[in-house]
Amino acid sequence: MDLTIHTTALPHDDPDASLAFYRDTLGMEVRGDVGEGRMRWITVGPAGQPGTSILLAPPAADPGVTDDERRTIAEMMAKGTYGWILLATHDLDATFEKVRAGGAEVAQEPTEQPYGIRDCAFRDPAGNLVRVQELR
Repeated sequence: MDLTIHTTALPHDDPDASLAFYRDTLGMEVRGDVGEGRMRWITVGPAGQPGTSILLAPPAADPGVTDDERRTIAEMMAKGTYGWILLATHDLDATFEKVRAGGAEVAQEPTEQPYGIRDCAFRDPAGNLVRVQELR
């Protein structure tokens, strides 16, 4: 098989706040923005990597999701336990400072982990955990 990761999805509950965070704070390119109001599907991705994207999508938009499941998703998003993503950078300290200066909720300052990775973590406007590893 010849597989690549093309797109991963994260939920949003405020498309404008999520768009500003991923575009302005993280510096991602906007590749698509369809829908209206809270029912917007926004595709962003790192500059220079057109084959890798993040789809910021309304949670539980699938018609097969029950009302109970929608409530559970909303509760998990409010606690920050529903979605997460792992990013990487060569300059963790500069990335951390830029994201913190952008007003993101810091979940963990840059830390050398016991398993050999140095990383940090913060939450996006929807509560998704965004971890950033330092490439060495």
